[in-house]
Parts: sequence; structure tokens; C-alpha cells
Amino acid sequence: MAYYTKVLLPDEQVRTVGRLHWAIYLKAWICLLLATLAGLDFLHLRSSTDAANGDSVSIVLEAVAAAFVVFGLLLLLSAWLRRVTTEIVVTDRRIIFKEGFVRRRTMEMNMNKVETVDVVQSILGRIFNYGTILIRGTGSSYEPLRLIGNPLALRTAIVAQ
Repeated sequence: MAYYTKVLLPDEQVRTVGRLHWAIYLKAWICLLLATLAGLDFLHLRSSTDAANGDSVSIVLEAVAAAFVVFGLLLLLSAWLRRVTTEIVVTDRRIIFKEGFVRRRTMEMNMNKVETVDVVQSILGRIFNYGTILIRGTGSSYEPLRLIGNPLALRTAIVAQ
């Protein structure tokens, strides 16, 4: 059961539900790609006939490939957990942001306390439709929400009243 369904007030209507973008998996994919390249190079060196220098290099490549696989899988698991346990919900009364599974962090802001909503997108963010949303409430600092998918729709749902 989603966190926001437990904390909705009576007669509170959900406007939109935001998600983290798939770009949070990029570091893991790059690590696994490097592991694949090192593994292919290892297999190529193993099959070569030059055994004088190939054994020591192939052992190093095998260790590097194994390290990249382990690190890449850990990054993939971490990104997946982050994406699954993060909830961003805009209702007609407030913004609800929750992240974490064991250690939970929540942020809720009433709509009448929202002062500004900024969207920051890089070139890749514009191309792949992700970015950072900066929410500033009255009397508080910026609250950045990073790697949000479709940030303009989320901003529109926040500022439309």
C-alpha cells in the first residue's frame, strides 16, 4: 500500500503522482557495460595463442570484470530500491514527498505555503524529460527533488490552483 494513501485527509483529491526518472539507473548500466567489455577482452586474451604475457593480463581483466559486475549490480539494486520507495504526490491541498524504506524521509507542504516552484533541466534532461524541481515554501529553504520524470507536468500540478 502506498504511503500517500495512508496520509490523505478526508475529501483530499490526488492531482498527480510523480516518479523518479529511469536515468537513475545510468551509473549501474555504465558499470555493467564496462564489466561486459572487460569480460569480452578477458575472453579474447584467453583464446589468444600468446600465453607469455596473456596470463597475468587476463587475471587482472578477470578481477576487473568481476569487480565491475559486483559494483554494477549493487548500484542497480540501490537505484531500483530508491525508485520503488520514492513517492511524489500532488493533491489539491498539499505536496507529499516520501523516500526510503527502512529509514524514511517525508516532506509535506501545504499548497498555500508554496512560494515558488522552479524546474532545472540540463540538455539531456530536456531531451529525455527529467529534471530537478525546487520547491520553496514561505519561511523555508529550497527543497530539491532530483531526477524527476516529467517535471513540467508536476510543476503545473503544483502551481495550478
